[in-house]
Amino acid sequence: MLEVNNLRISFGTHNAVCGINFSLEHGQSLAIVGESGSGKSATALATLALLPANATVDGEILFEGENVCTMNSKQLQSIRGKKIAMVFQEPMTSLNPVFSIGEQIMETMLAHESLTRREAKRRTIIALEEVGIDKNRVHSYPHEFSGGMRQRVVIAIALACKPKLLIADEPTTALDATTSLQIIELLKELQLKRGMAIIFITHDLCIVPSIAEHLCVMREGSIVESGKTETVLHTPAHPYTAAITACVPSIHKKMARLPTVEEFF
Repeated sequence: MLEVNNLRISFGTHNAVCGINFSLEHGQSLAIVGESGSGKSATALATLALLPANATVDGEILFEGENVCTMNSKQLQSIRGKKIAMVFQEPMTSLNPVFSIGEQIMETMLAHESLTRREAKRRTIIALEEVGIDKNRVHSYPHEFSGGMRQRVVIAIALACKPKLLIADEPTTALDATTSLQIIELLKELQLKRGMAIIFITHDLCIVPSIAEHLCVMREGSIVESGKTETVLHTPAHPYTAAITACVPSIHKKMARLPTVEEFF
């Protein structure tokens, strides 16, 4: 479904992504992990051509055989939200505070599908119920929801048109541990129900095994290791992967203090 070939992203003289390659099949789940500034989010944004105007992009991002990097605005509009959708890490900045959540979900449907407002509202209620929100909240506004509930709304918007690929860019960063687990379980459930593929961007290795079958580890704009999640995490082949896994806290071993990545180099 998705094939990234020699992707390079730069902002002026700064190289954010340095020639990475990966692919994703229909229904698969892939996690991309790494420290802040490793190029994870830039890669995700490039997949939908959402990088700022000062970004220079080279290489190929092939979605179902078509290169996203060479698409015009009309072609991009036809896949954004309909075929590829994205969930961002801060839901409040993704939602418009002056429109109800129902209106915002309906907007996506009306933009991509030939629906009456009545039919769009009916499907909006279904979308809300799928993410665990009562249909009576359809006229509520973003400020009336908690962080976790707002993230559920953003997921409902992203999945409104049944995309084939969902990109989740650190969707649990602003949430507490319990709510984060609920969001992960929701994404897994919806993936199984819809049969869609997921790219999950995160810096939290603890949640990766529960959401992704495959894993790419990024450092300073490059993919240093990739493979099946279990293999990469339990028998890392690259020193950096071994270093970041060693820094994960565990309830099974006592530590005087947590190590840092720098201590392993």
